[in-house]
Amino acid sequence: MKFAYKFSNLLGTVYRKGNLIFSPDGYSVISPVGNRITIFDLKNNKSSTLPVESRFDYTSIDIAPNGSILIAVNEEGEASLISLISRRVIHKYRFKRRVRCIKFSPDGKHFAACKENNVFVFKAPGLLTGEFNPFVMERVFHGAFDETTYIDWSYDSKLLAVGSKDNSTRLYSLEKWANFKSYSLGSHTDSIVGCFFEKDSYDLSTISRNGQLCVWECSIDPDALTPWQPIAKKQKPQESESEDDIDFDKALEKTEKQKKKDKHVSNQSAADDAEDEEDTTDKESKVQKLFYKKLGRHYLGDEVRKQNSDAVLTSAAYHRDTKILVTGFSTGAFFIHEMPDVNMIHSLSISEQCISSIALNNTGDWIALGCSGLGQLLVWEWQSETYAMKQQGHSTNMSCLSYSPDGQYIVTGGDDGKVKLWNAATGFCTITFQEHSSAISDVLFSHNRKFVVSASLDGTVRAYDMTRYRNFRTLVSPRPVQFSCVALDASDEFLAAGGQDVFEIFLWSMKLGRLLEILAGHEGPVASLAFNPNLASSALASVSWDKTLKLWNAIESGSAHETIQLTADGLCVVYKPDGKEVAVATLDGQISFFDCKTAMQTSSIEGKNDLGSGRSDTDLVTAKKSLQGKAFTCLCYMADGSCILAGGQSKNVCIYNIQESVLLKKFEVTQNRSFDAVDDFINRRKMTEFGNVALVEDREENEGGKVSLRLPGVRKGDMASRSIKPEVRVYSLQFSPTGQSWAAATTEGLLIYSLDMGLVFDPFELEFGITPQTVKETLFKREHARALMMALKLNEKLLIQEVIENVPYRDIELTITSLPDVYVERVLKFVASELENTRHIHFYLIWINAILTRQGSKINSTVQMPVLLTLQKNMQRKYDELSKICDFNQYTIKYIQRLGEHKAAKEKAKSDGEETSEDELREDTLVEEMEVD
Repeated sequence: MKFAYKFSNLLGTVYRKGNLIFSPDGYSVISPVGNRITIFDLKNNKSSTLPVESRFDYTSIDIAPNGSILIAVNEEGEASLISLISRRVIHKYRFKRRVRCIKFSPDGKHFAACKENNVFVFKAPGLLTGEFNPFVMERVFHGAFDETTYIDWSYDSKLLAVGSKDNSTRLYSLEKWANFKSYSLGSHTDSIVGCFFEKDSYDLSTISRNGQLCVWECSIDPDALTPWQPIAKKQKPQESESEDDIDFDKALEKTEKQKKKDKHVSNQSAADDAEDEEDTTDKESKVQKLFYKKLGRHYLGDEVRKQNSDAVLTSAAYHRDTKILVTGFSTGAFFIHEMPDVNMIHSLSISEQCISSIALNNTGDWIALGCSGLGQLLVWEWQSETYAMKQQGHSTNMSCLSYSPDGQYIVTGGDDGKVKLWNAATGFCTITFQEHSSAISDVLFSHNRKFVVSASLDGTVRAYDMTRYRNFRTLVSPRPVQFSCVALDASDEFLAAGGQDVFEIFLWSMKLGRLLEILAGHEGPVASLAFNPNLASSALASVSWDKTLKLWNAIESGSAHETIQLTADGLCVVYKPDGKEVAVATLDGQISFFDCKTAMQTSSIEGKNDLGSGRSDTDLVTAKKSLQGKAFTCLCYMADGSCILAGGQSKNVCIYNIQESVLLKKFEVTQNRSFDAVDDFINRRKMTEFGNVALVEDREENEGGKVSLRLPGVRKGDMASRSIKPEVRVYSLQFSPTGQSWAAATTEGLLIYSLDMGLVFDPFELEFGITPQTVKETLFKREHARALMMALKLNEKLLIQEVIENVPYRDIELTITSLPDVYVERVLKFVASELENTRHIHFYLIWINAILTRQGSKINSTVQMPVLLTLQKNMQRKYDELSKICDFNQYTIKYIQRLGEHKAAKEKAKSDGEETSEDELREDTLVEEMEVD
């Protein structure tokens, strides 16, 4: 139960690559985020990531018209059929090649997929088709000469338009029609990006990569399609004779008669065939054939090419109801046109990066835009010209993170020089600070939750105000230093930062912004710093690449320190929550623990083999050999100090028991083979006498044939040559102060793992005879304290909730007084967590008030600190939510009162016989209109 952490959400990455889609209700955007899928609920302002993970990055997704089934295909052609109700994978299918587009039919009975130059049509599982066997292939179309790029269904799901790289668009039908066969539309000079049917019509619009838009008109109405019926030919009459008792004379006579008869029959059949041909020609002349007429050609990319001659059209989307066409270009510009006249409504540029995907919601009001280069996702409301959502992750690696003291926010720093603040509950970024000019090396939240501190390689340490969201303090050293780490003391009065190129520690006063001390003594880069968490102590611990751990008391005695020799280069140091012990991660893969008073080593953990190895495509050594160079680079204690969380140069995160020095649980943060060094072995099919085939660049996918290999020795940033396969690593991790979750900053993004409370049965001091039935019987007898104790022993959430909510509010204090201290703490823990989602806010606040006033002095604040922080976080969240509503209602009530007073004064003036002016009459009519509204 204590380590039942499950993946709950992915923050810090909002879009990687692939196509965006809206949910059928139009309020949610579904975005492929690497090998995961995130749903952004714009109505409730919340994001959630599906607990589904693929082996490679997702590139094509689509949702069924009923909104219950999602199909996602990764870059290797592995398709997953996902239920959005259970949020689980129902079925998997391997296309074995890349799928560029996949689309459900509007009636939900079929879905089509583009693979190479083919189009595969499958039956969709569900109630509409009565077919629950997924991926049943119905038709395959082979008409294209090059790869197919886009699919669109007609409104009645009868026709299918398929765009291709051979500059043509082909139309297919699932059924046979008398007046339609497969049809091809040309007239383009570049590959097709999009093809779109009109509403209630077969009229078509096609758009190509060079910005050419062709509008096509269909010759027939949809109702004019006639089913094809095979014509049954008349059978020739045949006589059947038995082979027995044959008379040869009669046979000779019969053969002569048969010849004459056959001649007559042949003449008759020829006449019948001629009549049938005449009938069919008459029928075909009556049936109007389907063909297309080009109404016009428009050039949408001319305005963009005036600024950039290399600009190409990369994505397009069309809304049938409102006839709105949205096109995106490689320069970051997008146009909104009204069809079929192609009148421009808007032209806007969101960035200088390529727009990878565009989607429109069901009403056509919101436009979702995805930029893979920046990892940016925008939802633009084009009529009001406002952003419904604007989210962007770190454009490069996320290097560090820190929780707020109440666990409500997470602050992250990246190699792009940005500091971002994320709401842990909603998953959205609330503010971004861009004052740093180089990579962020470390970030910290202050203990009073009022400011955030960040250290950077640009030689500055900056402090940001969390109330006004501004940089209010910039701390620098006497000479330029690249700061690699930062630490705050428990009182938030002193700040220390360690140098990477200058082997010194700088100590500042946060209030004065003045440099107090320069601590010298290390002979290598300072890798990590940590202040003692106790308010009574001002000790500072530091580790360096010079294989030493130093304990400083800089505030009281200046540069005096105690040196502890380590077995290898120090990489990370953290204090135990009680401040009596420090843990140090070293380069040889060990975690060592030292007593702060005696400076003696108490225990150590050999964790190199638990890290797990991974062989990169460029590695010339085996994974077993490269494991010798692996080490933990980040550590974090649990709230009670009994276990430690460790991560580093691998995809694994480990939890160790400190006292026993054993591995308790290992978490694999990703299975994404689109990253490097995930597998321990390189597939032998990729190994040749010239090296790894995976290193051969696919120039067709990269504009201009840019090299996508990593330069030797480069480990961070863009690898100096636009590497597209970064190594999977855990850069930073931390437990939430509430103890209910922990976060890891990885190559994948910011991963949140939370306790899954509902799936584990974990009773507490359970006794014989305690069952849900006996608990309910005791509650019925109005023995509230006893029923609550029995429910707490069973430790089932719904049962505890039922008992607590059935206690009368007048008996809450008596019930709390009757409980032992152990059960009071468990009640406080349950009430604190339940306050997050409950509607009975006042009722639970009465419980909290009774517990803290009656039994507050008996609660062990050190042990129960995570519970108290959870309580603080949820109460603060409820306060923030309710304060907005109350303020709005308060101002609305005041406005209504003023209108009432104004109207009463007018009526009184009328009754007194005073003449009303035109302005007063106008005000009266305005008041009456407001009342009607």
